[in-house]
Amino acid sequence: MKDNHADKPLMITIFALVIFGLVMIFSAGVALSLNNFGEPYHYFYHQLFYGIIPGLILWMVFQNIDYHKWERWAVPFFILTLAFLFLVFIPGIGQAHKGAVRWIALGPINFQPTEVAKLAIILYLAAWISKRKDKIHDFMGVFVPFLGILAFMAFLIFNQPDVGTLGMIVIISMSIFFLASGKLSHLASLLTAGLVALFFMVKLAPYRMARLTVFLNPETDPQGIGYQINQALIAIGSGGFWGIGLGHGRQKFLYLPEPIGDSIYAIICEELGLIGGMVLVLLFVVVGWRGFLITKKAPDFFGKLVAGGITTWLTFQAFINIAAITSLMPLTGIPLPFVSYGSTALVIALIASGILLNISKKITP
Repeated sequence: MKDNHADKPLMITIFALVIFGLVMIFSAGVALSLNNFGEPYHYFYHQLFYGIIPGLILWMVFQNIDYHKWERWAVPFFILTLAFLFLVFIPGIGQAHKGAVRWIALGPINFQPTEVAKLAIILYLAAWISKRKDKIHDFMGVFVPFLGILAFMAFLIFNQPDVGTLGMIVIISMSIFFLASGKLSHLASLLTAGLVALFFMVKLAPYRMARLTVFLNPETDPQGIGYQINQALIAIGSGGFWGIGLGHGRQKFLYLPEPIGDSIYAIICEELGLIGGMVLVLLFVVVGWRGFLITKKAPDFFGKLVAGGITTWLTFQAFINIAAITSLMPLTGIPLPFVSYGSTALVIALIASGILLNISKKITP
């Protein structure tokens, strides 16, 4: 049967987000690039040539690969991803940055396996649960193995450590289990266990407790642990309604940490104002709307779970990032999809959205 057209509103919105992100990296990365590399557009060129160009090529390729093929390849892809997560801890392969070991260097290739893990867990759980959809309420036969799969990946990610990504993977996994009509009591028990684990993670790491303290009281240690969120709020407040103009932001000049990464939304609000910030939020609302519409209309169970997992990932991660940088929740350290600097994150997000668009092609008009 001939494929239908891909979901055009979703396609246009994703392309708009990618271009929006590149423009903001061009603006926000100038001072950081000068400081680190002695020239103003290193981060812009790196994102363009290692993120956007290969990402958009793969985006188009994956739109045209029948998503059913990923059901067969889900297990090998998941095992390969676990291997990458192991390699992070091998000296000479794993690369450390700011106390965390989250990158792999294999010759000229440098990438972050946790970004790959988000897509791998979606495809694996969708394939695994699809084969057990009639037994989804079986506690020992389905829910306990589901917890085991999630716990094994969580252990590897926690030890990097990357608690922000770990939380995102838990949210994605819960959304897939929910879409599969899993028992709410099982999900409630998982949520409870997750909150207990989070409590101990906060207690074990003083910097996590400090982030929580700063969230509850932003004036705490403004030159220390509270510095990033306070500078972010200054940037957002300085932008007002219309912003001070693209390229004219001040906080990117080594005042605000991670101006092209986790904090890029603050630079957007400073330079483009509340209007620019709300336009970006609206774009992610469209991604969520079209993504969940595809989830609802997906032609089969596997497609439904994959579409739901990808949509949950892209939209929830976006709103968690925005909520954190606007002090609506503690800082998490996760990037803004399609917008923040990071070639691995961008390429994997575009591959995932390509799969989502392929699912949309299979929907009967």
